[in-house]
Amino acid sequence: MALPLVLFDVNGTLSDMGRMTQHVEEIGAPPQLAGLWFATVLRDGFALTAAGENPAFRAVAEGALRVVLADQVLNRDVDDAVAHILTAMQQLPVHPDVVEGIRGLEEAGLELATLTNGAAATASNLLGRAGVRDAFSAVLSVEDGPGWKPAAGAYTHALAALGRRADEVVLVAAHPWDIDGASRAGLRTAWLNRDAAPYPSAMVPPDHEVTQLADLLSALRT
Repeated sequence: MALPLVLFDVNGTLSDMGRMTQHVEEIGAPPQLAGLWFATVLRDGFALTAAGENPAFRAVAEGALRVVLADQVLNRDVDDAVAHILTAMQQLPVHPDVVEGIRGLEEAGLELATLTNGAAATASNLLGRAGVRDAFSAVLSVEDGPGWKPAAGAYTHALAALGRRADEVVLVAAHPWDIDGASRAGLRTAWLNRDAAPYPSAMVPPDHEVTQLADLLSALRT
């Protein structure tokens, strides 16, 4: 079987969102608030997409952050706290397995691209800091399409931008909702399950499952 174009999700798949717990603690909030915040961002972004909107990620992220911080006793003004968290998210590192995994896929001759619900510039800067931006032929964002993933239009817009059919692309993500959405749009999928978590039974299962990015190439060859 010919190797596909590999289309990566960014937030949490390539970027290490776990680092946000430290930054949340820096403003005096409990570390678990980081997970609540990101879940609220996704909830609001998904809801607005379902309502026919395509909101900017930063606007949704800031609004959600103000909601989850509203009842917290912080060590600074709330505006300063929000700025601190949003800046920190712009400066996240990649997961430890990313650079080796990306270079392995590149050396095998695969074309690589990203599709994020965030801003394309943020994704490009993330890859640049990790030293792997040159490995990607395209850094795409839903901001240029009809709405957020996992809406079908997000994937079809990306396919048009890449000049590829759905069956020529494998979507790699750490999020089951992204795997499910891509599957329903006709893409092949690979779930990057670093935490060995169970997969939701109500969702379309992935074509492949790996626990580290270095294992993806061999999975795609099967």
